[in-house]
Amino acid sequence: MKHKMIEADQITFRYGQNAAPALDQVSIGVEKGEFVAVLGANGCGKSTLAKHFNAILLPEAGTVWVEEMDTRQEEHLFDIRQKVGMVFQNPDNQIVATIVEEDVAFALENLGVPQPEMRQRVDEAMQMAGIYKHRDKAPHKLSGGQKQRVAIAGVIAMRPDCIILDESTAMLDPIGRDKVMRTVQKLNREFGITVVMITHYMEEAVLADRVLVMNGGHVVLEGTPKQVFADAERIRGYKLDVPQAKELCDALRQEGIDLPADLIDTDECAEALARLLGAKV
Repeated sequence: MKHKMIEADQITFRYGQNAAPALDQVSIGVEKGEFVAVLGANGCGKSTLAKHFNAILLPEAGTVWVEEMDTRQEEHLFDIRQKVGMVFQNPDNQIVATIVEEDVAFALENLGVPQPEMRQRVDEAMQMAGIYKHRDKAPHKLSGGQKQRVAIAGVIAMRPDCIILDESTAMLDPIGRDKVMRTVQKLNREFGITVVMITHYMEEAVLADRVLVMNGGHVVLEGTPKQVFADAERIRGYKLDVPQAKELCDALRQEGIDLPADLIDTDECAEALARLLGAKV
């Protein structure tokens, strides 16, 4: 039976004494090994929530547990940061060294990890993140997507149980985004790392096991991607788009083309159209 990697119970947080709550009595759980996407318009509280998951922020009310450790208890802080790694929007803010492999090793050196183990963990992390062949390069010479995978490798080298990605593909072009997402899926599926992804790209959310939609500091919608995107008008009401495949299939259905109502994924959409075309040939 799975157990909770992260659990937030009735957490409230505000940026300043008289400010409106950025999070208002939010309760959610993330299972070990799960891939959760968190969506919402700007200012909805999704990044604030993410920063509670590795104790960058602490709730003013309610409790966050990371593997049953209360984030407000200072003696747990080191262990929590080891268990939950965070990758931010701009990789340049996380890259500190002049050579890729040195950057991936940076946190391990600070922790005093012995050299042979460090070498193994750095090589392993670079291979998992798909940047091993760039290990001798200067990070500033890499593309945005490659830099973001260097940042991910630096987190992986810490051997976390969970990775939080806070808008980590927002500054990337579509090819860079795709490569980072493939890396994230591989870490989740092949290595069992729990993933929480804050994103405004619906195509990324489609890949998750579960989607949370936030609005005004609350979780307003939760379910599988198919459940969450079933009601396109409700999603648009929260100032979000729907996946392009869903939009296309809905438009085709309105024109009388017989397609399933729950298609949200590009590959599923392509297969359904191919079957229809094949049936007509």
